[in-house]
Amino acid sequence: MAPPRRPPLAHALARHLGLVLVSVLLAVSVIGYCALYLATQARLPGMFELTSSLNNTMPLALAALAQTMVVLTRGLDLSIGGIIDLSNALAALYLGTTAASMALASALILLAGAVLGLVNGALVAYGRLQPILVTLATLAIFQGLAIRVLPQPGGAVPEAYTALLVNTGAPYALVYVLALMLFWTVLRRSQVGIALLAIGDDEAAAAANGIDPVATKLVAYTLSGLIAAAAGLFLAAQATAGDATTGNGYTLTSIVAVVLGGVSLFGGRGSGIGAILGAFVTTMIVNILFFAHIDPLYQSFYEGAFLVIAVVLAEGLGRLVRRRRARA
Repeated sequence: MAPPRRPPLAHALARHLGLVLVSVLLAVSVIGYCALYLATQARLPGMFELTSSLNNTMPLALAALAQTMVVLTRGLDLSIGGIIDLSNALAALYLGTTAASMALASALILLAGAVLGLVNGALVAYGRLQPILVTLATLAIFQGLAIRVLPQPGGAVPEAYTALLVNTGAPYALVYVLALMLFWTVLRRSQVGIALLAIGDDEAAAAANGIDPVATKLVAYTLSGLIAAAAGLFLAAQATAGDATTGNGYTLTSIVAVVLGGVSLFGGRGSGIGAILGAFVTTMIVNILFFAHIDPLYQSFYEGAFLVIAVVLAEGLGRLVRRRRARA
């Protein structure tokens, strides 16, 4: 007698649990933010607040997506902050003022980020070194290069470039968010996306089924470097200048966003869309702490505590659902 089939809704929920949880968490955090804003400002957030939140989140959303590429392969990219630093510094100095120069400089900066990611991938894939050790070392190297390029904050980003990426007049960044989600959707259904998840789930089994783990890791780290460089461009456009140290905090926060988004640190399971939503949850937490009038000296403590609780609850619920799924 065949075992009873689960309802389609229950099956979909179990399959996309991480995405469902981060969506609920985002909804709760947005409601909490709006309630605090209303209590302190006597009105609900408007277009300016929406636009600011979107613009502030874009670098982290890109960093989270970059981190996802590597985490899916059961790795960890600690060099993301360094690549953001370097691309930020290069953008502040070499974007130029004409449309052609800005396009060319942006393309070269993205290419540089991809090359740096490829270096990470080669050391991990060919050298068979631990990703955390490799990327910790290259983080220091990339940060050093960034400081060499821009020893102190400065440079300038053209107004036209800022208007294109982080226009403060309207929430145009929604277009970039949707583009990132579309990019992930296409990638997930491609041979590359299938390979990323396969080697993260079981590298030996993936290799036995014709997937090249070395080539897949090279692609994962290259994509990570490329997307991290894009985060640096958005960060430079937002600040309208460069700073070789502003990307440092994105390494850890990208990991937090990835975990909040339901991406398993053990590889083979997760969604780039979930990581992007996790970045927005992180931004909402910062906004909540600000409007709750938390002393800036203690904001980091409360932010970290809240994130730890959220991650533990999400992981606990995930394990519970997976156990029930296995029993069924």
